[in-house]
Amino acid sequence: MAKRHPVRTSTVPSLVLLSDARNDALLDRAIKRLPRGSALVFRHYHLPPLARAARRKQLARACRARGIALVDAGAGYGPASALRGPAACRQPLRLATAHDLRELGAATRCRADAVLLSPVFPTRSHPGARGLGAVRFLLLARQSALPVIALGGMTVARFRRLTATASPVHGWAAIDGLS
Repeated sequence: MAKRHPVRTSTVPSLVLLSDARNDALLDRAIKRLPRGSALVFRHYHLPPLARAARRKQLARACRARGIALVDAGAGYGPASALRGPAACRQPLRLATAHDLRELGAATRCRADAVLLSPVFPTRSHPGARGLGAVRFLLLARQSALPVIALGGMTVARFRRLTATASPVHGWAAIDGLS
């Protein structure tokens, strides 16, 4: 098993909601249902810059009121290469994305706080793409030096199955499954 990076896992959310054009209309209600200490990854790539900034401000206010971390895509969320530089350093929480062992290593080297390993299962975000499946996902997660958050086709039931036995999984994330 890989040596763990000295991350305070108490600061890493166990539940992460990712924003998307599909769930934008439901986000305000979803944020109210998220437990304190969760996170919202603000993506909203579908909006033009001014509308995106206004929506971010609105969601940031709702997240602050509920004790939910707001993570900006591209600065605090994304592949390890995106989590470098001044904008990333200002982020209170840095969540790297990974799909294989090489990317897990890159996430560790960039000193991310946690890694979203995906896709665990087939997902609407990537139609036709094959998921890792539970066994391969868990094998990869055991190799991670960072807390692992499962992403891709996740639901409460699937998360419970992944963590039914001694599991290296810290939490789970979703777009559709939480909104």
